[in-house]
Amino acid sequence: MTVMPMFPLSTVLLPGMPLSLRIFEERYLKLLGDLIAEENPEFGVVLIEKGPEVGGGEKRLPIGTLASVIDIGTLDQFYGLESVGSQRFRVNAWLPDDPYPMADIDFLPDLIWDDSLMPARIHLESQVRKLLAFASEFGDLQYGADTELSDDPMDACWQLAGVLPVGQLDQIDLLNSQSADELISRTYEIVTTLDKTLQEMMSQQGRQDDQNL
Repeated sequence: MTVMPMFPLSTVLLPGMPLSLRIFEERYLKLLGDLIAEENPEFGVVLIEKGPEVGGGEKRLPIGTLASVIDIGTLDQFYGLESVGSQRFRVNAWLPDDPYPMADIDFLPDLIWDDSLMPARIHLESQVRKLLAFASEFGDLQYGADTELSDDPMDACWQLAGVLPVGQLDQIDLLNSQSADELISRTYEIVTTLDKTLQEMMSQQGRQDDQNL
C-alpha cells in the first residue's frame, strides 16, 4: 500500500507537464510545510469531478498523476510551489483528511517508448504546432506553437497531449492511454477534430462577413 498526500484540482495534470500552485487554504499550507521537510517532495493530483476546489466535500476522479516538486517559495505574495507531472496512479481508497486529503494508491505502469513510433511522433508534433498556431488566431492560449518539448520522446508525447487546448474529459481520456501508440493516436484524433472545428468556425465567420457586406 502506498499512501500519498493528494491535491484535488479543477485541472488535469499529465506526465511531463508543469504545474504551478498558489496555496492559501490552511490545510494545503500544512501540506506545503510537510513537503518542505521531505527529501523528494511529491503529492498526487486528481481532477475534481464535482464540487468546490476549496473547503473540501468535492467528488474526485480515481486516476491522477504524481507531481514532483521542483521549487517551494512565494508566488505573487502567496506561498506556492513549482512541480512537474511524473507517474500516473489509480486511487484504491480515500483516507480521512488529516488535515489534507490522503489516499491509498497503486502506480500505473509507465508507457514504454518504441523507436518505431518516431515518425508518428514527429508527424504529431508538426500537426500540434500547426493547430496551436491556428487556434491562437481565435484567442489567447496557455501554450504556443513554439513550446519547447523534452528530449525524451515519451515525455514529449505526453507534452504534445498536454499543450492541447481541450477540456478535462479529453485530458482524462489521454491520461488513461495504455500504450505510447495509443497516446499518439488519441492525441492525433483530438488534433484532427479540433482543426476541423476551427476550420468550420472560420468558414462560418467568413459567410457572416460576406452577408454583412
